[in-house]
Amino acid sequence: MLAGALGSFTSFAETKPVAPAPAATTPAATAPTVAEKEISGPRIQFETNIWNFGKIDSGTVAKHEFIFTNTGNATLEILDVRPGCGCTTAGAWDKKVEPGKTGIIPLQFNSANFGGTVTKSATITCNDPRQSNVVLQITANVWKAIDVTPTMAVFNVNSDTRTNETRVIRIVNNVEKPLSLSDLQCTNSAFKAELKTIKEGKEFELHVTAIPPFKALSTFAPISVKTSSTNLPVINVTAYVMVQEPVTFSPNQIVLQSGALTNSLRRDVMIRANTAEALALSEPKVNVPGAEVRLNEVAPGKMFALAVTFPAGLEIKPEQKYELSVKSNHPRFALIQVPIYQIAAPAPFTPSKVSALPTIPAKTTAALPGGK
Repeated sequence: MLAGALGSFTSFAETKPVAPAPAATTPAATAPTVAEKEISGPRIQFETNIWNFGKIDSGTVAKHEFIFTNTGNATLEILDVRPGCGCTTAGAWDKKVEPGKTGIIPLQFNSANFGGTVTKSATITCNDPRQSNVVLQITANVWKAIDVTPTMAVFNVNSDTRTNETRVIRIVNNVEKPLSLSDLQCTNSAFKAELKTIKEGKEFELHVTAIPPFKALSTFAPISVKTSSTNLPVINVTAYVMVQEPVTFSPNQIVLQSGALTNSLRRDVMIRANTAEALALSEPKVNVPGAEVRLNEVAPGKMFALAVTFPAGLEIKPEQKYELSVKSNHPRFALIQVPIYQIAAPAPFTPSKVSALPTIPAKTTAALPGGK
């Protein structure tokens, strides 16, 4: 009887219904993480942004291919390659690169006319949203058989200059074989060229002198000298003189806006001395009614500022002659005068009369026989 009860209990336990497992659910879509956002789109990655050619001979055209990889997940497009100057040029580059692939951007540098350490750059424009502009840099140590420093003799003088100024150009032989120079040529009488030996076969100086009076505001002159070197058979330099007035001022006129001034207005005139002697200014004046002028010495004896304040309501008529003036101790610029004008107001617009259009009679058709 107990066995039967146990059997019934066991049977009941074994057949007890089990609660069903919860139904599987599909996880909701999650927003991309910050890291995923960062790699979205194309990305440009160079093996290196800088390339050093090392020591190269002057005149060598040095070339290098910059290699880059698209580490993003969309097509990378190279839109433009802009070298920084004419001595650096870009070859045909890979314009579209798929994710995970590599491309090249070839750059070449023409070292002619360069010496010593030279650094050039090129800007790459692409569709990488993180860095749309990438700068590539190339460096070289350009070796010359003959160094010429500088290659121009530049003179900035004023029209009062009476003394001769000289510029020195150094010529250095960098090879073991001795160098000789000959046949110095300078055909412009505004300059005199003289060659001096500092160290026989190795170092020389070219002295270039500017000789006043100068006939033009600017003068160029080529100077040449032959050498015994096959690397550089002729050395060419340029002499250049630019003549300035001993006293300059800017602007050379004051122009006010049209119509009566709504507020007071200030204008400055800068006066500069280009002479060795100190410039002295005195008695600043402005003959505009209600205007005031103040003289400021910006750099003692060299630079001055004339500050003019015009009153509100000022309106200058075309027939009125106004000017700013100041005296100086320079004999050629004893009185500096700056005219003052005002832009003429535009004439009011008057619509022209439009003639009435002639009346065009209605087109009539003659009746046809038969009423047609």
